[in-house]
Amino acid sequence: MAQPTADAKNAGKPATLSIVDNRTGKQYELPIENDTIKAIDLRQIKVKDDDFGMMTYDPAYMNTAACKSSITFIDGDKGILQYRGYPIEQLAEKCSYLEVAYLLVNGELPTKDQNADWAKQITEHTFVHENLKKFMDGFHHDAHPMGMFVSALAALSTFYPSAKKIADPAERKLTIYRLIGKVPTLAAFAYRHSIGMPYVHPDNELDYASNFLSMMFKIAEPKYKPEPALAKALDVLFILHADHEQNCSTSAMRGVGSSKVDPFSAAAAAAAALYGPLHGGANEEVLRMLDHIGSINNIPGFIKDVKEGRGRLMGFGHRVYKNFDPRATIIKKLADQVFEVTGRNPKLDIALELEKIALQDEYFIKRKLYPNVDFYSGLIYQALKFPVDMFPVLFAIGRMSGWLSQWQEMLLDEDQKIARPRQVYLGREKRDVVMLSQRS
Repeated sequence: MAQPTADAKNAGKPATLSIVDNRTGKQYELPIENDTIKAIDLRQIKVKDDDFGMMTYDPAYMNTAACKSSITFIDGDKGILQYRGYPIEQLAEKCSYLEVAYLLVNGELPTKDQNADWAKQITEHTFVHENLKKFMDGFHHDAHPMGMFVSALAALSTFYPSAKKIADPAERKLTIYRLIGKVPTLAAFAYRHSIGMPYVHPDNELDYASNFLSMMFKIAEPKYKPEPALAKALDVLFILHADHEQNCSTSAMRGVGSSKVDPFSAAAAAAAALYGPLHGGANEEVLRMLDHIGSINNIPGFIKDVKEGRGRLMGFGHRVYKNFDPRATIIKKLADQVFEVTGRNPKLDIALELEKIALQDEYFIKRKLYPNVDFYSGLIYQALKFPVDMFPVLFAIGRMSGWLSQWQEMLLDEDQKIARPRQVYLGREKRDVVMLSQRS
C-alpha cells in the first residue's frame, strides 16, 4: 500500500511517500524528487534482516527513469516535442540539421560564427580512411546496407584508437565531429556497394544533406546538383529524427557507453538497436501495408480486417504520444512539397484516405491510433529514390547527433554508473550435480 503525503508546496511538509508493508506492518518514508522516488530506497523494505530488499519489476522500462536529462522534452498527452526547450516545429522551419545537431550537443543554438566553424569542422571530417573501402568490399553484394553501416561504425574505432580517451573534452569533441561527419559517407558507401556502383567521395562545397545525396546518386556528371527542395526535405527529416528521449537505441547508446567504451563502438550498438523492425524499420512496414491494400477501394475491407484482428494498422499510434505525433504534422506538409517536385506517389492517395477513415472511426479514436512520424516518412524517402533497405540507415544519420549528446550527458552525470539491471530470479533452488555416468 502506498500513499503520497501532502506536497511541500501546498502544506509545508517534506515531499515524501509513505509506504506501509502489510507483511510486517512497518511504515517507510521515501523522499520524492521530481515526482520520482529512488529505486534504491526501496531496498530498506525487508521481511527479514538478511533479505535482499524490495525491488521494482518493470519490463521494457515502462515507468522507470534511468537518468536525468536536459536534452529532449516530450509531453505525450499534449503532442509536444522540444529539443533543449525549442519546439520541434520551429526548429524544422527555421534551422538546418547541423544547427540542431550543435544545439543537441552543446545546449544552445549556434551563433553565425559558431555555426560556420561547426559546419567547417564536420565537413572536414566527412572523408573516411581508404582502407575502410576495402572493409566495405568484404561484404557480399546483397548485404543489407544497415548491417554494413553498423559494422563500419564499429570498425571506425580501430582507425581512431585515441577515441578511447573519453575523459578528455578535446578528444570527445573531435570524435563528435568525426561521427556526425562520417555517417553520411558510411551510409552512401553501403548503398553504392549494394548496387555495385563505385564509391563517391564527399563534396565539401555542398551542404550536409546535399553532400549525402551526391554520394548516393552521382553517376558521371562533373558536379552533382540536387534539387534544393529535396535536399531541404531530407534536412528536415534529419531534424525530426535527431533525438527522441530515452528510446531503445538511445538507451543502448547510454547503456553500452556506461562501460566507458569508445563512442564508435557505443554508436554501433545504438545503430544495431535501430536496425530492428519495431524501431528503425517501422516506416518500411507502412509501405508494405499500403502495397498490401493496393487501392482506395480496398481500404474498407482492410479496416474491417484490422478490427477483427486479421490485419495491423502500421504507422498509427505511439508508445509516448497519446493524441498526436507533432513530427507527423510536419512530415505531412513536407510530403506535399516533395511531391510537387517528384510527382505524386500513388500510395499517397491510399495513405490520405486511410488516415481520414481512421481519424473518424470510433474504434481507432478510442485506442488513440493516429498517424505517427513513420506514416509519411517512408513515402518521402521513396519519392527521394531511397530503397526501402536504406530507411533505417537514414534514420541513423539524423539520430547520431542525439546519440552523441545523450552519451556525453551520461559521461558527465555523476549519478551514472555502468548499467546493470536487476532481475527477479524464478529458477531452481540449489541442487547438487550428479556425475554423468549416474544420470538417468
